[in-house]
Amino acid sequence: MTKPEPEVTPEDIAPADALDRHWVGRWLPPAWRPYARLSRLDRPIGTWLLLLPGWWSIALARPAGAALPDLLLLALFGIGAIVMRGAGCTFNDIADRDFDAQVARTRQRPISAGQVTLLQAWFWLAAQCLIGLLILISMNPLAIWLGAGSLILVVIYPFMKRITWWPQFFLGLAFNWGAVLGYAAVAGRLDASALVLYAAGIIWTLGYDTIYALQDKEDDALVGVKSTARLFGTKARRWIAGFFQAAWLGIALCGWIAGMGLCFWLCLAALAGHFAWQVATLNPDDPADCLIKFRANRDAGLIVFLGFLIG
Repeated sequence: MTKPEPEVTPEDIAPADALDRHWVGRWLPPAWRPYARLSRLDRPIGTWLLLLPGWWSIALARPAGAALPDLLLLALFGIGAIVMRGAGCTFNDIADRDFDAQVARTRQRPISAGQVTLLQAWFWLAAQCLIGLLILISMNPLAIWLGAGSLILVVIYPFMKRITWWPQFFLGLAFNWGAVLGYAAVAGRLDASALVLYAAGIIWTLGYDTIYALQDKEDDALVGVKSTARLFGTKARRWIAGFFQAAWLGIALCGWIAGMGLCFWLCLAALAGHFAWQVATLNPDDPADCLIKFRANRDAGLIVFLGFLIG
């Protein structure tokens, strides 16, 4: 006699692009899982991509002669990236709940799948924002004002895919805000190198998020959601290559302004190779490959961090 399969509850159903056998599904109590998935804790790549520009600028702005950046600040930015990325994703799912229900990859997100009510999602959003606020007010006045200003970008981003073909640009504005926030938190001011780094990060986001959007181009066309992946069509690979090249040049310019040494330029050479691999092997018509290349940008960001750390 065969053993019956265990009953699958709604809380057990993970979105299609979640990591296999992630701790959210294995270790968290069932009632907590929808909230963790609402914050994308089972998809940590977004947290990395939000965190890394902040880590870049913390390493870049550290005082001359300091062997290491402020480790406490790095940790605070890590916690802040988790909760504020979670807050942004929660707000995004609140705003996109009707679209998510029509797209194969997103219809199992907690709100559209009925695992979390709209009111519960709003409370979860508020709780995450409160933690982010507590971290922010521990910083200097300029950093506090910059952190507060980032909320505008978080709020407008989910609506950009309805009105512009360039929602990836607005994601870049929000996801790379850490490049100016981290610099201000260390130095108490903004210099040209921080602004150049912010611009380079935005262009980098245009590249990697176009790769991400390639997964949904057919469903997005059906429901009327705009993206650079749809805008570029068969020329997407060429545009992605251009974005990565421009981002590389921006990071190089930042390093030149900051007077970085040989180790930085060696890391930048490795970054060029990483970008070239992504573009050369990308299959725009294979969603699984697009997801792999998108996630690979965590490693690209870590290479840049290493460059600023040892350069």
